[in-house]
Amino acid sequence: MRSRLLVSLLATVSVFTGGALGACAPRHPADVIRRFHAAEANQGVAVDARFFYAIDGAAIGKYEKGSGARVGGWNDTTGKITHLNSGVVVGGELYCAHSNYPETPMVSSLEVFATDGMEHLRTIPLPQGIGSATWVDRANDTWWVTFANYAGKGGEPGKGPETTKLVRFDRQWQPQESWTFPATVVERWGRMSSSGGVWIEGKGLYTTGHDARELYVVDLPASGRELTLKAILPFESAGQGIAIDASEGLLYSIQRRTREVIVSNLPFN
Repeated sequence: MRSRLLVSLLATVSVFTGGALGACAPRHPADVIRRFHAAEANQGVAVDARFFYAIDGAAIGKYEKGSGARVGGWNDTTGKITHLNSGVVVGGELYCAHSNYPETPMVSSLEVFATDGMEHLRTIPLPQGIGSATWVDRANDTWWVTFANYAGKGGEPGKGPETTKLVRFDRQWQPQESWTFPATVVERWGRMSSSGGVWIEGKGLYTTGHDARELYVVDLPASGRELTLKAILPFESAGQGIAIDASEGLLYSIQRRTREVIVSNLPFN
């Protein structure tokens, strides 16, 4: 009985560490502390000191962090913005990754909004031929964008999920370096790709897939062009975009099926 219990425990730990015991094992789960209904919680979420922003394909809702009350929003009326993804607030502006998914060839951009009045300010075109932009973050005075590739709907011939890339850009939005994701993470995406990501100082890059209830913590490698896997952590949300609330050290995510924004303690790896 004890041996069967030990085998079961080891198998469970292995699921959340990509098969590597010890260093990758989570010490603290992403415990949920708040939930808010948000009609736009379908693609991702961004957050600043006072508000969170629920992101849908062509709409954004602005909500008070404390009460969850909706205080503003934006809806596309042009037909030009069709598939917003994850976003990040930088300097009072909300940057959202955007693509023409599931159309091909893939075309991507960053769509920028003023957080005070929720007006669309500008479009930043992104390079073609890399993939479909799914998330953007700003860390260490550098812009980071992940370009997804898919095996099936929205994919291009010869480019599966394993060709998904994290790209570092300079201030003029010129690509500088790129990295692929670890094979263990790619396998867990299935036919989809990376949907969210955020750099957390001293911990690494926390990323999500499309629908798995897991966080994939990766970091830049000492050498080579494949990100290093640090941990796979249990997570309440089924993938999609995530954000870090720097003022409180809390993780924001969405639950697409219930249209909720979820606020959790940051899990440690």
